[in-house]
Amino acid sequence: MRKIRKGDQVVVLSGRDKGRRGAVLEVLGDGLLVVESINVVKKHQRGNPQGGQAGGIVDKTMPIRASKVAIWNPSGKQGDRVGVKTLNDGRKVRFFKSNGEMIDA
Repeated sequence: MRKIRKGDQVVVLSGRDKGRRGAVLEVLGDGLLVVESINVVKKHQRGNPQGGQAGGIVDKTMPIRASKVAIWNPSGKQGDRVGVKTLNDGRKVRFFKSNGEMIDA
C-alpha cells in the first residue's frame, strides 16, 4: 500500500518550493510524484504546424521525489508522517503518525 496517493494534499519539505502545498496529480512507479504547481520549469518547445501546436516557452510540471513531501494534516495544520495499520475486518488503512487519526476510513 502506498503512503501517498493521487489526490492527496501534500506539503514540500525541502528544495526551491519548500513550504508550498498542492494536490498529487500522478504517482509514478519509481518513487516520484507529480504535484500541481510544484517543481514547475520552463521548457523551450518546438512548434508542430501539422498538430496545431504553437512553439515557444511553456511551463511544465516536473516530478518530485516522494521523500521530499509530507502529507498535509488538516487538524495539525502541518505536514505529517503516514503509517499503515490493519483493521479487525482485514482492511488496511493509512493514519497520521502524530495523532493516530485515519486518513481513509
